[in-house]
Amino acid sequence: MAAPDFSEPPIGILDAPFDSALSDRYLVYALSTITARSLPDVRDGLKPVHRRLLWAMRLLKLDPASGYKKCARVVGDVIGKYHPHGDQSVYDAMVRLAQDFALRYPLVDGQGNFGNIDGDNAAAYRYTEARLTPVAIDLMDGLDEDATDYRATYNGEEQEPELFPGPFPNLLANGAAGIAVGMATSIPPHNAAELLDAAILLVDAPDADDVAILAHVAGPDFPTGGLVVDPPAAIREAYATGRGSFRVRARWSVEREKGGGWQVVVDQIPYGVAKGKLIEQIAALVNDRKLPILADVRDESDAAIRLVLEPRSRTVDADVLMEGLFRLSDLEIRVPLNLNVLDKDRTPRVLSLRAALAAWVDHQFVVLRRRTEHRLARIADRLELVRGYIVAFLNLDRVIAIIRTQDEPKPVMVAEFQLTDRQAEAILNMRLRSLRRLEEMELRGEQAKLEKEQASLAALLADPKRQRARMKRDLGRIRDRYGAQTPLGRRRTAIAEAPPTRDIPLEAMIDREPITVLLSQRGWIRAMKGHVDLASAETLKFKDGDGPQFAFHAQTTDKLLLAAANGRFFTLAADKLPGGRGFGEPVRLTIDLDGDTGIVALLGAGPGVRLLVAASDGRGFVVPAADVLAETRKGRTVMTPRAGAALKLVRPIPAEADYLAVIGDNRRLLAFPLAELPEMTRGQGVQLQRYGDGGLSDAIPFVFATGLSWPMGGGSGRTRTEADLRPWRAARGAAGRMPPTGFPRDNRF
Repeated sequence: MAAPDFSEPPIGILDAPFDSALSDRYLVYALSTITARSLPDVRDGLKPVHRRLLWAMRLLKLDPASGYKKCARVVGDVIGKYHPHGDQSVYDAMVRLAQDFALRYPLVDGQGNFGNIDGDNAAAYRYTEARLTPVAIDLMDGLDEDATDYRATYNGEEQEPELFPGPFPNLLANGAAGIAVGMATSIPPHNAAELLDAAILLVDAPDADDVAILAHVAGPDFPTGGLVVDPPAAIREAYATGRGSFRVRARWSVEREKGGGWQVVVDQIPYGVAKGKLIEQIAALVNDRKLPILADVRDESDAAIRLVLEPRSRTVDADVLMEGLFRLSDLEIRVPLNLNVLDKDRTPRVLSLRAALAAWVDHQFVVLRRRTEHRLARIADRLELVRGYIVAFLNLDRVIAIIRTQDEPKPVMVAEFQLTDRQAEAILNMRLRSLRRLEEMELRGEQAKLEKEQASLAALLADPKRQRARMKRDLGRIRDRYGAQTPLGRRRTAIAEAPPTRDIPLEAMIDREPITVLLSQRGWIRAMKGHVDLASAETLKFKDGDGPQFAFHAQTTDKLLLAAANGRFFTLAADKLPGGRGFGEPVRLTIDLDGDTGIVALLGAGPGVRLLVAASDGRGFVVPAADVLAETRKGRTVMTPRAGAALKLVRPIPAEADYLAVIGDNRRLLAFPLAELPEMTRGQGVQLQRYGDGGLSDAIPFVFATGLSWPMGGGSGRTRTEADLRPWRAARGAAGRMPPTGFPRDNRF
């Protein structure tokens, strides 16, 4: 037996590079996904699965006036005849067509459990029933009038329409969403009456621009209502490019209660948000205390949505509460716009709103001409028969004689009366009861009527102006069925630009509670609950060898500033400080500050606070506390001391202070107006006082008219006030003079 020849591949196996074979097959798959699964057609707004579902229901005669049939029957017909895919995916598509919270204009009328806005799934298809809605009938109008082409199904046994010709703008009215290979589509629903008004405008003015279209189409119209809060410019930009997004908020109102209390009631939620998950999300905010001004959330919904939000107290601002919820929950979402559709050539394209509407209007003109041509053909067929009947009536006796005497009467009649084969066959098939004088009169009336209609339709086909008038009339009739006066057509989503974003006060996010902040000399920080007595040694306990460096009262909503000797400022959140049960934690674990750099100050940064910043060489400036806040561990450089110097002090400046008192290590005191100090956010500052030797010891802002006070020595607790500081008043940068008698020997105010 001869050995097999492996030099050539076996028959039926193609020898090809793996990468090219893979890319060719993947391209086929990608194109199939794009054109036959995921993207809707711009002309009817449907994907193949939806089109086949509605077609199968039409063939089952499930029109709105008939009874319901099991969804299992519909799904079986679809997957068996038209769409050979999974039954669950087909049923899921059918369920969505029936959900009035998913589709603005449902195409399927469902009976049974088709899911709900809470996010619950529909019942199995053996339990549910369905039929078509009037909207679906409008969408399929013209299928019996040769308004569209048909193609064979996947197995060649049936025929299915390539698209639906009806005058309902389904693409934009119901929207679409889908993910293909390398591209996706996301089209929000719109109001059909507004779309039809814009379409009528395009019939009259095909060159109308986007601004003219948006004069009719205000924006999306979601089945669940809500508010679109984007500015008009953003909406125009999104529609002009076909890409963008819309900010959609829930609709809410305040209900007042007896006794002055109130609660917020949400009656419309954003499109696509499951109510059950939304309530869980808001409840988590309450439990995690991420929005302390919110006390509780309740679901009091029945057929209508009603979410009740209870504030923590009646003093809470309702707008602040809702602003926080909009930021932290799905009470505000962004609905994307990506108008990526298949055009009339089955090519995926991103269209503007105007281009999509124009493509649909062009398709409607094609449908109008095809339906007119179909009607003309039907009229011609009928006129042929009517004319034959009239000939028979005019020669009735001879026709009867031919039928009675001839074995093959048709050829004789055709030859004698110049009839066509169809006319002769129709005469031979007439019933005897039709041989009445009245019948001839009716036939002549029918002939006149048909000839008049034929002439009218021929003129319509020949005159574009008549076509435009007919199109406007047809679209106007559909528009009246979905107008604002109808329950289905009434706009549900309001378009209202949101006010400028408000900064939510920190008190809205954190429970405001009094605390006592302690920072030890070794850098251990903690926050004790309440405002404890700062003079009590029993409450202020520290480790052996350690003691207090900074201790002050604050609130959990405060921001604290820690200033280091190298001139860097760090921001600490008071609510994030370790508790006061133990000795706290090293503050250097939360900020990037090495152990060799000393801590100069720790103080609160309240609104409007201005700080005096001074270095050991006597240079300084004023800085607003709000300008030195830093949210990172690295902090922010504020003072940049010169070589050999370091940040010496940071003091808050009272609002009423007008002078600054400075004393150096050389025990020289100087007072000068605060106005001579520049306000900066970073730098070395200016010279506060001139020194022959030493440097800055202390500085304090004060009111010149009331003078300076300082504690007396000896532990007596008494203070001394020097009311007249004119001898020490001089220009900034002077040397100063010896302080008043009794000034502390440590040169500290």
